[in-house]
Amino acid sequence: MTRPKISKDLLIGIGICAVYIAAAKLSLRLASIHPSAAPVWPPTGVAIAALLALGPRFWPAILAGAFVVNETTAGTALTSLGIASGNTLEALLAAYLVNRFANGRRAFEKTWDILRFGLYAGVLSTMVAATFGVTSLSLGGFADWNQYWQIWRTWWLGDGAGALVFTPLLLLWAANPRPKWTERQMLEAAVLLSMLLLTAGIVYGPLFHAQMRNDPWTFLCTPFFVWAAFRFGQRESSAVIFIFACIAVVGTKMGYGPFARPSPNDSLLLLQAFLGIKVVMTLAFAAEVSERRRQEEHTQLLSVTDPLTGLANYRLLLDRIDLEVKRYGRTGRPFCVLLLDLDGLKKINDAYGHLAGSRALTRVAEVLRFNSREVDTAARYGGDEFALVLPETPFEQACQVAERISQRLANDPETPRISASIGVAEYPNDGHTVENILCAADEALYSQKHKLSSSPALR
Repeated sequence: MTRPKISKDLLIGIGICAVYIAAAKLSLRLASIHPSAAPVWPPTGVAIAALLALGPRFWPAILAGAFVVNETTAGTALTSLGIASGNTLEALLAAYLVNRFANGRRAFEKTWDILRFGLYAGVLSTMVAATFGVTSLSLGGFADWNQYWQIWRTWWLGDGAGALVFTPLLLLWAANPRPKWTERQMLEAAVLLSMLLLTAGIVYGPLFHAQMRNDPWTFLCTPFFVWAAFRFGQRESSAVIFIFACIAVVGTKMGYGPFARPSPNDSLLLLQAFLGIKVVMTLAFAAEVSERRRQEEHTQLLSVTDPLTGLANYRLLLDRIDLEVKRYGRTGRPFCVLLLDLDGLKKINDAYGHLAGSRALTRVAEVLRFNSREVDTAARYGGDEFALVLPETPFEQACQVAERISQRLANDPETPRISASIGVAEYPNDGHTVENILCAADEALYSQKHKLSSSPALR
């Protein structure tokens, strides 16, 4: 058991190391102020996401990846080890703080956790890597002490933007990689993506460079962040920001867009600061929208659900019967309604207490769920009465369902023993309206109760 687990962890660690190296090498192509200080640094996001999702035991993969990157870039083995140590401590500190104070890998579900994540992962922990890295290079003679704060600022902002842009993207999509979109949502997502690509291409492209340069046209892309946050959620918002970031970084590096300055490094730093703020604001807005949507769905569920049994309530029952009446008008197929009455609930309450009585009601609800199809509707009709709507079910089959329910209640070993009287009514033979069909089922129910009470075996 131990050997396969070690082999699996080793393969995962090698994968993390490889991704870290690839992302770092790609990012270092943007470095201008110093070969080891890139204003865009996705490896920080990769490292933090890996430790949050998989655990801190994978820190050696981060250390190895950072060491290889710096050993093959500039400096000696000693300076590379110092930089790698700072990058590893940065990721470990961010993962610890986020796990401890910001709900860990689920940090993007609530607004305050998102703000804490931005502080711990994007601001505080990144200071560690910047300090370790620039100090190691300066002590090794590979960086001028006069440029210390300039390089430190580039290192810090690059790591911060990398953490804020890439950590949410990786964690959110790793947790749920297959979006369950409807066709309408897929079409909306395609329109959103197309318009974002078009707008970002105009703002950060060469076509209208003279008009866009040094003007705040970058805010033309903000509505797309709001759109993604409001209509989709945090996961899709992180993807939209990532796509925008890729276009904006390439365009700014080529000297296009509102952030273009004479210094390529300053241009990218301005862009990274803008992206960092946009990420936090967009994810926070998406979290608020998602929370409000969950509350609305919960409120709507409560409005049509019985709080004790979890079955449909009387209001939803009437809606479902009305729906079946309309369905019959289209298909001509009958449906049935079962009405159940729990026998002797008052005796159970008197003998065993009201908790046992409530438990008896929930036991009936469990039996109804067990004997229901997905298209059926089990409901609490009121008090100790229940109903079961059986779409496209004739009377004979409904009677068989009623018999199975009675048999299962009789075989329930829990004390006190329970039973129920059941009445069956078929639409349209027993009525042509919702009220008629319920009255017919009620009459059938009390007819059965009368037969049971007058039976010699029960006297």
